[in-house]
Amino acid sequence: MSKLCNINTGRRDLLIAGALSATAAAVPAMAVAQSAATTASGANTADAAPPVMMPVKFEINGKLHALELDTRTTLLDALREHLHLTGTKKGCDHGQCGACTVIVDGQRINSCLSLAVMHEGSSVTTIEGLGQPDKLHPMQAAFIAHDGYQCGYCTPGQICSAVAVLGEIRQGIPSHVTPDLNVKPLLNPEELRERMSGNICRCGAYSNIVDAIVDAAGRPA
Repeated sequence: MSKLCNINTGRRDLLIAGALSATAAAVPAMAVAQSAATTASGANTADAAPPVMMPVKFEINGKLHALELDTRTTLLDALREHLHLTGTKKGCDHGQCGACTVIVDGQRINSCLSLAVMHEGSSVTTIEGLGQPDKLHPMQAAFIAHDGYQCGYCTPGQICSAVAVLGEIRQGIPSHVTPDLNVKPLLNPEELRERMSGNICRCGAYSNIVDAIVDAAGRPA
């Protein structure tokens, strides 16, 4: 019995000793790696080039603006952080939710995916430029009449996109669900749902949004 105990004790001691040896060997290597990473990070920070600035002029909601921007600045950040037009929302910041939709030269774009300096001379319309509280754009009025929103966070992008959608249909631009490319697209729920599919509403007001767009299509802009 004593021999068995000695054997078990010996095995435990061996395992413990092995674990301690492995830990002791790993700690210096980890410390060296962390030190190297810290040094490299410091060097990268010290050697980082200053931002490249560039002048850009564009028309925002009918008013000419001239800015000096870091070339990495998105149109969304230029609108929100530099011009303080915060109606345009930053949602996913990856072009997947549509909250940042604005109208540039008549076409809707995700402003989070577009650099501001790319829009030299462009005409940009944000939700602030569509209408005012005392004089709403027909699309804004229709969204209110049909409860086309709940929390309202996605609404500026939804409305800008909806205005552009009606323009696309009037111009005869087809969508993925347009059955006949030789015929002007119809203003029906299927077309509207497809065209508005890039604008996400977490509250699920989609049916009301479609009703609002159909209503606005019959109102003079």
